[in-house]
Amino acid sequence: MLLSTADIERLEGKGYRKEFFAWFDKAGYAKLRNRQGYCVFYDFEKQRCKVYADRPLGCRLYPVIYDEARGIVVDDLCHVWSTVTEHEQERKRKKVLKLLKKIDSEAKKRFSA
Repeated sequence: MLLSTADIERLEGKGYRKEFFAWFDKAGYAKLRNRQGYCVFYDFEKQRCKVYADRPLGCRLYPVIYDEARGIVVDDLCHVWSTVTEHEQERKRKKVLKLLKKIDSEAKKRFSA
């Protein structure tokens, strides 16, 4: 999951260290860390997200995602993918595109710094 600067700042504001939940690839993109194939914020015992109210925007928009080969789609790996209405897809599509532009811009700034 890609992270925006706002996502990082919100989670840091909740007391989480950036090094715990984020890593940066060679192109400057911030990404959410995984542990044992799950997000670092996944609570195995309770089987839910520990930061649900403050989760990254990409998580809020899921299962609507950007796929390089297909564009904006509903992720069919999500167990509730078939419940996403056309209206919800269209509403989230615009937000996904806006988020990706923001993340691309932030990564370019980090990469050139």
